[in-house]
Amino acid sequence: MNFKELGIDQDIVDALESRGITSPFPIQEQAIPLALTGQDIIGQAKTGTGKTLGFGLPLLQSLGINPEPGAKALVVVPTRELAIQVADDLKLASANRSTQVAAIYGGKSYEDQVAEINAGAQVIVGTPGRLIDLSKQKLLDLSNIRFMVLDEADEMLDLGFLPDVEKLFAYTPDGRQTMLFSATMPGTIVTMARKYQNRPVHIRTNDPDEGQTKADIKQFIYRAHALDKDEVVGRILQAEGRGKTVIFTKTKRQASKVSEELIDRGFNACALHGDMTQEARERSMAAFRAGKKDILVATEVAARGIDVDDVTHVINYTIPEDEKAYLHRVGRTGRAGRTGIAVTFVDWEDLTRWTHINTALEFGQPDPTETYSSSDHLFKDLEIPAGTKGRIAKSKRPEGWKPGDDEKPRGNSGRAGGQAGRSHKDGAGRGDKSRHRGGDRPHKSNGDAPKSDAPKTESHGGGEHKRPPRQRNRTKGGKPAAN
Repeated sequence: MNFKELGIDQDIVDALESRGITSPFPIQEQAIPLALTGQDIIGQAKTGTGKTLGFGLPLLQSLGINPEPGAKALVVVPTRELAIQVADDLKLASANRSTQVAAIYGGKSYEDQVAEINAGAQVIVGTPGRLIDLSKQKLLDLSNIRFMVLDEADEMLDLGFLPDVEKLFAYTPDGRQTMLFSATMPGTIVTMARKYQNRPVHIRTNDPDEGQTKADIKQFIYRAHALDKDEVVGRILQAEGRGKTVIFTKTKRQASKVSEELIDRGFNACALHGDMTQEARERSMAAFRAGKKDILVATEVAARGIDVDDVTHVINYTIPEDEKAYLHRVGRTGRAGRTGIAVTFVDWEDLTRWTHINTALEFGQPDPTETYSSSDHLFKDLEIPAGTKGRIAKSKRPEGWKPGDDEKPRGNSGRAGGQAGRSHKDGAGRGDKSRHRGGDRPHKSNGDAPKSDAPKTESHGGGEHKRPPRQRNRTKGGKPAAN
């Protein structure tokens, strides 16, 4: 079956074919014909199975070839990166139409986004916070919305956007067509559907007996030592057939640190986390999509909803919070009909959390395999060439590698040695024990007498007297300050 047979206009079909998109996925086959009739839909399909075009193509076609200026369709997404991505997909599909698509999200100046709205954009794709902000300022009119879509609805609720989503529903008219698309279907989404949709049809494309994880993603769970993780990762990144890779970390600081470590080891990595400016985040994503960087080290929130088709590996550097987070992370690979590999590291202190995830997802792996960078099964499981080390040889390093990078301190031992060297050099570091023992022995460099807390004795007129301790609460004139 092709998109033409689903009822999609030829100009949209031509735009898709120009990018090599010819065959619809199951969620698209089922959702598109229903959506074209104006039916409210709940679309449930695993991450990476083409939900965007499932709602996007009917939406664009229903607006017509030359829609009138002004917001007619609203697509609400949980993250900035996903807003950019969905907007790009819709721009691609509407390339042969006059339809304008605007991406509205935080972290960027208002001026350019408001200019797109004022220019008559008919399709608004945005994150809840910025959409509500512009609506309150009367800069975005949602009173004429005919189509409203919640994309990645479960992620939106996980991030605490439910109150904002309800506000956006209140800004739109009752007669709109409403579609909810989600990988999982928690009770909150069902409740929302009953409240805001009109007799929706629930489309579910995955087999109930298939399991919650996609069958075309190989899962490897390893119990790894924290000090050996970087070396293990370095070896996995040299596995046979390894393409673009997303590495998930728990914290922003850890994402930055792991990214820097991989760059030091000769890999082409970049970071994506919340402490980066929006411009820096967009540069990282653009470089990753274009293949200029083939490793993205990201926090879970920053990377939610990322849709890059050719990601071959996902590495959970730290274990996810729960089974839902696991599904979202792992869903970054094996997209658009491709296969993928997911590797998860479980620290000793996280075994209880892993037990919960294992039970919920029915993995059947309650005890992750204890794994080190030298373990034979690591090389066999992931097809890593024998003898591979976790650092790329100079001759194989990526283009743009700076010669000085080879001399950077490596690992904890290098950094510790550097600090120790500085301590002995300036006598003020942790290595100078005389500064930390109350001066109980002379300084080795000059033989000065040890300091004492006893009052100093001064010779005066042939006798001597003891000078009282210095009073710190004296006034400038030498008299004690009044209490």
